[in-house]
Amino acid sequence: MSDTDGKKTLGLRGGGARPGNVKQSFSHGRTKNVVVETKRKRVVVPKPGAGKTGSGGAATGDPSRRPAGISDAEMDRRLKAVQAAKAREVEEAAAREAEEKARAEDRERRRAEQEAKEQQEREREESLKAKAEEDERRKQEAEAAAKAAAAPVEEPVVARPTSTKAPEAAPRKQQDRDRDNKRGKGGDDNRRSGKLTLNQALSGGEGGRQRSMAAMKRKQERARQKAMGGTVEREKVVRDVQVPEAIVVSELANRMSEKVGEVVKALMNNGMMVTQNQTIDADTAELIVEEFGHKVVRVSDADVEDVIKEVEDDDKDLKSRPPVITIMGHVDHGKTSLLDAIRNAKVVAGEAGGITQHIGAYQVKTDGGQLLSFLDTPGHAAFTSMRSRGAQVTDIVVLVVAADDAVMPQTIEAINHAKAAEVPMIVAINKIDRPAADPDRVRTDLLQHEVIVEKMSGEVQDVEVSAITGQGLDELLEAIALQAEILELKANPDRAAQGAVIEAQLDVGRGPVATVLVQNGTLRQGDIFVVGEQYGKVRALINDQGDRVKEAGPSVPVEVLGLNGTPEAGDVLNVTETEAQAREIAEYREQAAKDKRAAAGAATTLEQLMANAKADENVNELPILVKADVQGSAEAIVQAMEKIGNEEVRVRVLHSGVGAITETDVGLAEASGAPIMGFNVRANASARNTANQKGVEIRYYSVIYDLVDDVKAAASGLLSAEIRENFIGYATIKEVFKVTGVGKVAGCLVTEGVARRSAGVRLLRDNVVIHEGTLKTLKRFKDEVAEVQSGQECGMAFENYDDIRADDVIEIFEREEITRTLS
Repeated sequence: MSDTDGKKTLGLRGGGARPGNVKQSFSHGRTKNVVVETKRKRVVVPKPGAGKTGSGGAATGDPSRRPAGISDAEMDRRLKAVQAAKAREVEEAAAREAEEKARAEDRERRRAEQEAKEQQEREREESLKAKAEEDERRKQEAEAAAKAAAAPVEEPVVARPTSTKAPEAAPRKQQDRDRDNKRGKGGDDNRRSGKLTLNQALSGGEGGRQRSMAAMKRKQERARQKAMGGTVEREKVVRDVQVPEAIVVSELANRMSEKVGEVVKALMNNGMMVTQNQTIDADTAELIVEEFGHKVVRVSDADVEDVIKEVEDDDKDLKSRPPVITIMGHVDHGKTSLLDAIRNAKVVAGEAGGITQHIGAYQVKTDGGQLLSFLDTPGHAAFTSMRSRGAQVTDIVVLVVAADDAVMPQTIEAINHAKAAEVPMIVAINKIDRPAADPDRVRTDLLQHEVIVEKMSGEVQDVEVSAITGQGLDELLEAIALQAEILELKANPDRAAQGAVIEAQLDVGRGPVATVLVQNGTLRQGDIFVVGEQYGKVRALINDQGDRVKEAGPSVPVEVLGLNGTPEAGDVLNVTETEAQAREIAEYREQAAKDKRAAAGAATTLEQLMANAKADENVNELPILVKADVQGSAEAIVQAMEKIGNEEVRVRVLHSGVGAITETDVGLAEASGAPIMGFNVRANASARNTANQKGVEIRYYSVIYDLVDDVKAAASGLLSAEIRENFIGYATIKEVFKVTGVGKVAGCLVTEGVARRSAGVRLLRDNVVIHEGTLKTLKRFKDEVAEVQSGQECGMAFENYDDIRADDVIEIFEREEITRTLS
């Protein structure tokens, strides 16, 4: 731009469009206003620096006022950029204004359309209503005319005026009458069959089934709604919908009493493409329930057990019940023999090895007519859980201690169980008839465990008894009766039964059988119950004598048949109202137990996973399968197996259960390379054949001692042998010789012990081991010898080592492998 006084037109380029022309004027070296001509209007934009003086005029086209270093081309480019920006702002403002105007017009148009539509709807409803009223009026008039025509009314004879239209009016009236008669009698009999007509009322005819007034009103309402062109809308029933943590779509629709399709449609509208068989979470279900207008009741899975919550009984409903007595003590102290003497039975004769390995429940009637319920627990160390269960469900603990053996480890454990259960204790000092009996020693030993008997000025009753001669049995029963009277034991027999599983087994022919001690209420045949993860219906009740009974009250032990599976010993039995409730509770407990086992066996973090993998690398496992006759024995065996092992070896029970050994067990054992341990059970024929074909070892046991010892011996075989070093001699190097073909040979003097050719050696220099290896040669003079005694000289050469010096000491030792066993 050399001519600053002229005018120049610039074209703006911005955003790919040409918004208009920009005219720029220069006068006397100063830039005037920029005139922007757009398609809509002409706008004058003041230029920056226009009308300013001083430093503000340095940005104009006057070369004398322009800052140094800016050429005409640069000045022209800057002015063009400013003009383009201003023009773009003007265009955007105009576009926004036009858009706002268009939106306002659109809103006005929509409002007018909505008002017109509402007006048309109101007019349509009014016309339909008027039409319905007119139809109703016509219908009433027609019914009134039909009634009048059916009534036998005598018409007076009236002289008809002669007219030319009379012949036409008479036939038309007759046609109308015929049509009304036809409508009332012939053509619409079915429609009016349920209505009471005037003729039927006068003649006393029944006319078939009579419709109620409410049905007629409903029909008229439906007809009126149909005439108005609308559908009959039923009143919305608002329901309380229980929403668990997860629910199937079809179940949610069922609880809301809505169509499944409508619920699926609502979910899809909310962006969830699901079917009726898929599960949704509680938050989504809550949104759907609220959308359908129902009330949400949030529940958790654990709420299914609310139906079996314990209810407080009224004092007036409580009645006396027999006491539950648990016999506890060390193994072979005569617990079962004592109970046999009380019951006049011989249970101990049927136990393998003469020791009790099952928990038994019996009911005894004394000479005075009082009922007593006894629980007999095993005394072996492996049956800790059984003793614990016996102490938890009992009222009185009878601690049996042999007079010739005093207090033993399981006696101490039984004392601890009784204290933990907070139940009173009676000490029965058994085997008083033996020559070595010393009851005072028993009383003294009990003092160490805070059990002070009455003869020691304490509160615990003690009775000297003999199961063989019967001595002291009456005194023991009297002590039990006295203690029960002090406790004032009561229960409500007129309520739903609740009990504890003492033992459970899988019986051939009878299926799962549970020995249950009823604690409250009355268990009857036909009751539906849930016990642990199993449920069922009482098919039969068998008492301790083997007789079938119809019901069992509080403190009565019975065998229950009718379960769908074998429960765990110690589970609580609860009677429910319906089978659905019992099944739901059992399924919830089963899933909770499965989740708990999965969480216990899984590593939660990567560090734990790596640590577990590293620990397993150095541990040898002995896998086994355990099948037992009853659940309590299987539990005791599994607990005993878990205690076998150390940091190098451990026993892993792949599977434990009750019942006979089956082909499934053999298949699992073959896949894992494990033996099968059967405790008081046998394999069926097909399982035996499969085991022989696949080489699976099956071992049978009847005494838990033998099973534990065999597994311990097998696990000991997995231990690596212990290497022990025995030092047998020392030798001092006197001189070192170089021998062709052999290398350096040490001339030694055996100073202690003996030097053997087969032994290992260490080279010590200044009491520091610098080499360990074996001898290549051991010579006495020129002969190769097997050993050199103390005080003799010899020549030694090391295998693959020559760095030997005078005055070095050679240490000779032998390694011995020692087989390790598990303690």
